[in-house]
Amino acid sequence: MDRAALNAISDVQTLRAMVLEQQARMASHEQTIAHHEQAIAERDHAIAFKDAKISKLTHEIARLRRVQFAAKSERMDPAQRELFDETMAADIAALERELDALREPARPAHRPASKPVRRPLPPELPRIETIHEPASCDCATCGAALVKIGEHVSEKLDVEPMRFFVHRDVHPQYACRHCETIVAEPVAPAILDRGIAAPGLLAQVVIQKYTDHLPLYRQEAIFARAGLPLSRTTLAEWIGAVGVALQPLVDVLRARLLQSPVLHADETPVAQLDPGAGKTRRAYLFAYRRPGTQPIVVFDYCASRAGKHAAAFLDPWRGALMVDDYSGYKALFAAGVTELACWAHARRTFVDAHKASGSPLAREAIERIGELYVIEAKLRNLDDDARLRERRKHLAPRLETFKRWLDDLQPKVLGNSGLRRAVDYTRRRWSALARLLDDGAWPIDNNPIEHVIRPIAVGRKNWLFAGSESAGRRAAALMSLLATAKANGLEPHAWLTDVLTRLPTTKDRDINSLLPLA
Repeated sequence: MDRAALNAISDVQTLRAMVLEQQARMASHEQTIAHHEQAIAERDHAIAFKDAKISKLTHEIARLRRVQFAAKSERMDPAQRELFDETMAADIAALERELDALREPARPAHRPASKPVRRPLPPELPRIETIHEPASCDCATCGAALVKIGEHVSEKLDVEPMRFFVHRDVHPQYACRHCETIVAEPVAPAILDRGIAAPGLLAQVVIQKYTDHLPLYRQEAIFARAGLPLSRTTLAEWIGAVGVALQPLVDVLRARLLQSPVLHADETPVAQLDPGAGKTRRAYLFAYRRPGTQPIVVFDYCASRAGKHAAAFLDPWRGALMVDDYSGYKALFAAGVTELACWAHARRTFVDAHKASGSPLAREAIERIGELYVIEAKLRNLDDDARLRERRKHLAPRLETFKRWLDDLQPKVLGNSGLRRAVDYTRRRWSALARLLDDGAWPIDNNPIEHVIRPIAVGRKNWLFAGSESAGRRAAALMSLLATAKANGLEPHAWLTDVLTRLPTTKDRDINSLLPLA
């Protein structure tokens, strides 16, 4: 074969190789393009999924916030309301955290992350400071010495489990060799002379049971985790001893309460164990509160809701009593006690009517009552005489107009409607509602005592029941002291620890120095 033929064959082979190479390159490019198209499709799908999820979370957060702010306290009892608020806050926080995680990669690199606005941590808390120094004091780039130009400080709130310690009181004994006289400081009396519990621990057990609503079996488990096998029987004995020791303070507190010319009162059911029947029966806690700069709260544990219990507790007191429309108090008013009615209760009846039917007339009543509260808020810091003058000047005309409006409305609304019941309630209670125009010291509503009662609704779900009537009375006594301390702005543990320390050496004439009053 000549050279020309060989060259032609070589050229064909080269051309074929080039074609095959080009085809392979094109196939590779097509494969790369396919991978890119698949990646783009997956990215688009992920973006669409993320956008859909962000939209869903955003709408869910907005829905929960609408529910949160639309749900007023009148729609549920206090215990349900507190559980609702806690659950709603947790749900919204969880959704916002999930939403932030989805949005984080999409934020521009140059845009600084928003810093949460929060209150500074209390300055009186002890600080445990950890300084995080660089591994070397020399520059890793050039080797020169580093110079401090500032510092970044972050503070996070932390907690340790309950910390126990032992008070070791040592009383050295000395003797005179000449006359054999022995000298030693006497051992100070204590609430539990032979017990192992110091006043701080006794205060902790009482507060956890009656303020934090932790029954003794739960406290027993908490102590066990700390390595202290304190049985609930022992804890119950401590509470019994503390209740007996503190009863004189409760008696003085009750006497002071009944010196007030005006009181708030309310009541709430609690369960009491009935061993003979093998079940529980309903008992009641009556709560009384003295208003003013040194408020006093006293609970009275009673076997029933009968009005005779309120009459027995208050006798021979004859002041002004702010209550709801419970018939058990009616005998007191017949005996000379002045009846005061609660505008918050009256407002609540119209709120219920408005929620049930959307009645514009109920809404108008709510707005009229709201005007009374706006005026009353402006008079809060006045003395009683000045408040009475301002009430008669600004509240009296509105009350007169409101009463005429109710009288005109009453025959026009259906007899079985919620609005009719609200109108009838307010007209029936009108003389007691309007009595705030007779004395500047008389309150506009019973909210202060309802705030005292509210924790009981939460606590009784944890107590399960009172073991006996005496246990109920003891609980009422201890809760009276702790509620009064809270109302006066005292830290309950510090106050109760101090009282249990000083009480054994305090004379009866000095018992007032131990009261939980500001």
